[in-house]
Amino acid sequence: MEFPPPPNTQLVDAPLHAIGFELQELSKERVAGCLNVTDNCCQPFKVLHGGVSALIAESLASIGAHLASGLKRVAGIHLAINHLRSAELGDLVYAQAFPVNVGKTIQVWEVQLYKIDSINSETKDLISTSRVTLLSNMSVPKHAKSAADGLKKYAKL
Repeated sequence: MEFPPPPNTQLVDAPLHAIGFELQELSKERVAGCLNVTDNCCQPFKVLHGGVSALIAESLASIGAHLASGLKRVAGIHLAINHLRSAELGDLVYAQAFPVNVGKTIQVWEVQLYKIDSINSETKDLISTSRVTLLSNMSVPKHAKSAADGLKKYAKL
């Protein structure tokens, strides 16, 4: 089986790219990637900003919902996030999103962020969990017809 090339995060989601997030997997069943915690995504106490965790959750769920809807327009309507532990400056964070329910007009996605152990990459601690609810199957406006081009290039469709 041939897999698509690793995603160019900038072409798929500019805000994720701006914080240094790297997409690794794109499909309608799962969206995943990593973030090295840098000064750009920390609060003054040198821990991952909760807003960055929310950005990652909303973005990964939106990408997955967009793929699951057949590249129709989606829009987040609710985000609930629980911050369980912190990730500090220099930590590696792994994020994954998967669908809980994919309906005709509403999708619900679960997003988990983990801190990866720097000594044993197989060990990870859950740092946040989110539920994202999205409207789906909306028509794509004319001015945004190219919105899915990056996804088409890198996703397993």
